Amino acid sequence: MLIVPLLLLAGGAYYYFASGNSVSTDNASIKQDIVSVSAQVNGPIIQVAVKNGDRVRAGQLMFRIDPAPYQVALEQAQAQLAAAQLATTQLRTQAAGTGADITGAQASLAISQRSLSRQTELLRQGFTTRVNYDNALDDVRKAETALADARARSANAASAIAPGEQPSIAQARAAVDKARLDLTRTSIRAPMNGTVANADRLQIGQMAVQGLGMLSLVRSNAAWIEANFKEKDLGRMVPGQHVDIKIDAYPGHKYTGHVQSVGAGTGSEFSVLPAQNANGNWVKVTQRVPVRIFFDGNPDRPMIAGLSADVTVDLDSKK
Repeated sequence: MLIVPLLLLAGGAYYYFASGNSVSTDNASIKQDIVSVSAQVNGPIIQVAVKNGDRVRAGQLMFRIDPAPYQVALEQAQAQLAAAQLATTQLRTQAAGTGADITGAQASLAISQRSLSRQTELLRQGFTTRVNYDNALDDVRKAETALADARARSANAASAIAPGEQPSIAQARAAVDKARLDLTRTSIRAPMNGTVANADRLQIGQMAVQGLGMLSLVRSNAAWIEANFKEKDLGRMVPGQHVDIKIDAYPGHKYTGHVQSVGAGTGSEFSVLPAQNANGNWVKVTQRVPVRIFFDGNPDRPMIAGLSADVTVDLDSKK
């Protein structure tokens, strides 16, 4: 008659003292990095290289968009670049030619000035007429005007040439770079190692729209557990503590991990519509805080995103 009550008392005492060293929750699930892969250019899909469940490596081709329009755009941009380079060459040739015009105008002015000097001396001695002198003076003025015009044309030609690369060439080169970039973006490649999911829209002929997700890529070997603990369970929880993990999908299998981080806010604080408690009808609800748990080593079973889990954190441990 005494053995059974004593056993119950001992078991209750053990549970009372031992339960304070760990906290558990079944409000936990497996998480993985999931990237929505979208096209960066518009166009019809002409090739599909993956399907749901395929494992891909970073840089592997997943699907291809018709590159013909972007090839044409690249050729047009290259033609515009060639035209800009030709126009710049012509400007430089024109600028060089104005230098010769200045030299010729200076020579003509020197000749006219010498002729005026002779006419001036002859007029002083009475061996020429006033008309010849006036003609020589008029020739000097015309030569000076021609020299000023040549210098103005040279200044205008020089101002049309930038000290570095011509703006028209830089603009055309940027257009070529953009067209070439758009052409490379017609081949959509995997941004990381992972498993393909939600690839149902990858059909030949389907229009790919820029920014619209066409498939999802789940990162390989990067699963963790997000466990939502009650706020009262967090008093002694710190990163590094040992965690025992059970996955509902794999009964009989146990895994170990450690607390990687404790959330900076409750789940309600990060919801789309946070709770508003500033009213007279407020009812206190125990809040839950997300705790991220990493596996120790690589699990022997596939850790599929969304699977339910039970976790127990040993509060007396520290990795």
